[in-house]
Amino acid sequence: MSTLRAGFILTVFLVFTLPLMPLQWLFTKVWPWAARHFPHWYHRQVCRLMGIRLDIDGFIYPDRPVLLVSNHTSWLDIPVLSAVAPVSFVAKKEVGTWPFVSWLAKLQRSVFIDRQRRTSAGENAAEIADRLKQNDAVVLFAEGTSSDGNRVLPFLSTLFAAAMPSQQPDGPSDPFQRPVSVQTIAIVYTRLGGVTLSREQRPHVGWYGDMEMTTHAWAVLGRGSLDVTIRIGEPVALSSFKDRKDLARFAERQVRETVVRILRDRDASTSIELATSATASNPRPKPKVESGRFQ
Repeated sequence: MSTLRAGFILTVFLVFTLPLMPLQWLFTKVWPWAARHFPHWYHRQVCRLMGIRLDIDGFIYPDRPVLLVSNHTSWLDIPVLSAVAPVSFVAKKEVGTWPFVSWLAKLQRSVFIDRQRRTSAGENAAEIADRLKQNDAVVLFAEGTSSDGNRVLPFLSTLFAAAMPSQQPDGPSDPFQRPVSVQTIAIVYTRLGGVTLSREQRPHVGWYGDMEMTTHAWAVLGRGSLDVTIRIGEPVALSSFKDRKDLARFAERQVRETVVRILRDRDASTSIELATSATASNPRPKPKVESGRFQ
């Protein structure tokens, strides 16, 4: 059954996606507003197809430049965040070489950064500035890699350099025409196939380490519907942070606290479900009463 489900979803995904790719390419050339908003509509349909249900608390403010700083668990984060609002992504350069995935990333106007070349920071800053000048919401996965879903890895302050170009010695002092806001996002995958994910089960959804993407995707798609909790922080002016390290500390603290709070609530819920299930399957025997005394 899981193989049939995964095969059906993948087939419909390709039939749905391939004809739309030339349309999005055209939008990127002639209609910037549509190029920004069309992927949002598209990923909402992809989430429905995959059976992904979004529990969103918070709001990404539209039509203003926003830097979104998020934790990173899986390739699923891309359709999930794109379904929340029209966004662009900051991705590592290697993503731009992956078959098929690179096409989708480029069509969503992703900014590819080379973390090995310090001299590329100015170029990256110019690209991010261009997105923000167009009132984009730009997503930065500040851990620099994905996790198993049970923790938030340390944020890499170097990744914020391109988002704060005023800190670059050769960069423009103020490339943004409108004030830029920062909002944090915490993502936690909470239920798979209708069952609350425990600490031991969350890594089945997480895509990390040297996992092969197609194998992981096939397994996840075959397991059933997926619930994800997204908590969005209030906007804070980018100018209120003295440097990239200050911004990284703030974002990491806020994202980590939110993720921990969600995980604690879900783990407590899992314990209650297990206890209830155990009680239902092994009901406590009623005491026998003889001559008014409990036996």
